[in-house]
Amino acid sequence: MKRKRKRKWNRLSFFLISLGLVTIFILFYKDPTPANDTNKNQAVPLPTDLDPVVKERSNRLIQQAAKKGIVVVITNGFRSVEEQNRLYEQGRTTQGTIVTNAQGGESYHNYGLAVDFALKTPSGNVIWDRKYDGNKNGRTDWTEVVEIAKSVGFTWGGDWAKFKDYPHLQMDFGLTIADLQNGQRPDESSLVAESH
Repeated sequence: MKRKRKRKWNRLSFFLISLGLVTIFILFYKDPTPANDTNKNQAVPLPTDLDPVVKERSNRLIQQAAKKGIVVVITNGFRSVEEQNRLYEQGRTTQGTIVTNAQGGESYHNYGLAVDFALKTPSGNVIWDRKYDGNKNGRTDWTEVVEIAKSVGFTWGGDWAKFKDYPHLQMDFGLTIADLQNGQRPDESSLVAESH
């Protein structure tokens, strides 16, 4: 009789201890992945246009350059992943010269955070001549445009150590391409602060 009680008590003890451990686990278990570290790129769609601040700063660049007698043309802004892939193939699997090392999803253009520019001559030609001095002030128009662009918050592809991209201007808002690929986007509050 004592053996049956002892076995019953052992089973009951084991059951109660197991139930207690499961309860503790359920009550105190926390997902080790922080909520803000989840893979957001599935939940956050890719942009389909230029970021509003980038658009506003591009317009500001055009206006300030015009005051110096320089006509700036934005030749490229937002670029879809498909467009980026086609551009990447240029000079590789299609005709033309290589103009980018960024595949689709690897360019700030794909996130609406970059523009490319050129100059427009009085005769209406769009040029990428970095030595052109159309306003005849002894300084190249290209240099003046880059200075204005930097003053309104852009970084310039001509400053890159590798594969200099002279027509390229971007605003990354502190985000890397990896951040953007993982679904992060410029914070709306930082966009407002940046625009003033």
